[in-house]
Amino acid sequence: MTSALERAQQFLNQEKAFRLGALLTEASHPKTQQLSQAARQDLPAAIRMLQSVDAEIPPAARNVFQQESFNHLVKAFLTALKSGKKIYFTGCGATGRLSILLEAAWRNFWQGFKQTTPEQDTKNFDREDRVFSIMAGGDYALIKSVEGFEDFTNFGRYQIQQAQVDRDDVVVAITEGGETSFVIGTAWQGLKAGAHVFFVYNNPTDLLCKHVQRSREIIKEPRIVKIDLTTGPMAITGSTRMQATTIELLVIAAALETALLQFLQNRLSSAQWEQFIFPLLSAPGYHQLFQQLLQQLTTDTSIKTLARLTEFEESIYRNSGLVTYLTDAFLLDVLTDTTERSPTFMLPPFRKNDDCLSPRSWAFVKDPFRPTPVAWYNLLRRPPRGLTWKQDVYKKLGAPAALQKQPPKLDNEEIYKFQIGNEPDPARKDAPDSALVIISGGKETTKLINVAGDKFSTGFNKTALVTIGPDTTPSFNGEIFSFPCDLPASPLKLWHHLAVKLILNTISTATMVRMDRVIGNTMVWLSPSNKKLIDRGTRLIARHAGCSYEQACITLHETLEEVQQRAQKSEDVPSPVALALQRLGYQHPK
Repeated sequence: MTSALERAQQFLNQEKAFRLGALLTEASHPKTQQLSQAARQDLPAAIRMLQSVDAEIPPAARNVFQQESFNHLVKAFLTALKSGKKIYFTGCGATGRLSILLEAAWRNFWQGFKQTTPEQDTKNFDREDRVFSIMAGGDYALIKSVEGFEDFTNFGRYQIQQAQVDRDDVVVAITEGGETSFVIGTAWQGLKAGAHVFFVYNNPTDLLCKHVQRSREIIKEPRIVKIDLTTGPMAITGSTRMQATTIELLVIAAALETALLQFLQNRLSSAQWEQFIFPLLSAPGYHQLFQQLLQQLTTDTSIKTLARLTEFEESIYRNSGLVTYLTDAFLLDVLTDTTERSPTFMLPPFRKNDDCLSPRSWAFVKDPFRPTPVAWYNLLRRPPRGLTWKQDVYKKLGAPAALQKQPPKLDNEEIYKFQIGNEPDPARKDAPDSALVIISGGKETTKLINVAGDKFSTGFNKTALVTIGPDTTPSFNGEIFSFPCDLPASPLKLWHHLAVKLILNTISTATMVRMDRVIGNTMVWLSPSNKKLIDRGTRLIARHAGCSYEQACITLHETLEEVQQRAQKSEDVPSPVALALQRLGYQHPK
């Protein structure tokens, strides 16, 4: 019996808890089943397909805003602010990056607040530190997936315990599927510490309770408040970085902003209140504002611009080129989308500055104004929080033998090796084709263009400017992609974050569809780096090859072994899923 066959049989016999095909977030959306075919024939039509799934978010959000569970969340946030307790957001993968974004947005508000209202500083000096993010694998995982962490409840328990969760704190455990073991672990540990725990997920409650025991156990726990954000299947099957995380950002940020406004209302003068807060209070409800944003991003003009930008990036990649994004206020948003392309479409991840052998990431992001350590601080609004776990910790947590034997390096020293600052990076310019893409939110456009011209444009084959927000026509020597849209005043700059997310999710997905990394609406090029993704890859193979789940699983493990051998020889590494489909006789439709 081969080792690949043994691993396949072990997964089939012992990991049935990770068979998640019954979940709605893992289902194929009927609106996008012909996505890859449409993208080859009519790109604007394919983009409309993707956006049509986003349109399912506003009614779902409206229903959530009317539920008592949302009011409980607002009240818990407000009570924590008044009593000096902490608010923890926990997540894994896309929800981990969302948790970091929420903390950074919170810190950004308070840092600005201190500058504009110094007389309030002594009263609110510690409010900035009252929101804390927990991502599986620590801040290192913001930029590169840490294999294995999401599969273990004990890892989540230990990470939030290290963050000193305490009685009457608030823990918001966010998991798109509602079944991520790490996130569930943070919820249980929060409850054990006496915190007020909220469990946020994107699958129907009854469906989760029926099919996933670990989800059923936490949902049935009466001391935990459940918030069901179900919108339906994702535009790309299983790609919860899209609609699932979008509604999570909308709803959780709305609750946090609402609590923040209530907290500040009696602490500011009338003039201060109007200056910082009033524009938001006079606007329609959050779901209506989101609906308006969607309408502005789905006009014929915006769709044509999305198509042009997709074709621009596609042309770079087809010529073995690289894209470098240059941005400031949107740095965390752009880095998030760029990072998530790697596990979603099996692209090379970000490369450290001391690594000259690994493939360069197709896209990267740079802060034009700051060296890397300062850029990381500016991005997070705090120093990075890497993990420094040693062998004894992994042993205590019952980690797999490979992790115990060789713990990954996840500390700040490793994080700083990802040079997102303004240091020169010749390796990104010597590709056959290279592009510098500036992404701007309006007021910073001219400054970004000037810095790009002075420091970055030399050596790039192409330059482009993407503007998001109020319509402007800046002077720029390169292609311009403008997305005019209203970005209402918001303490956490919620509408800025949502606009960038919607645009970049659409562009990066449409580009990968055009690059044949999607069949219909399923990801062919994915890296089965955890049990959930092994199950997803197996289901995809069985669906397209017309074979049994068992045969698909065995073939996938055989191709995983082959891919690992190729990687050790520094050969081109194909997708194990695509290779398995090829072995089973499947041919990609043209």
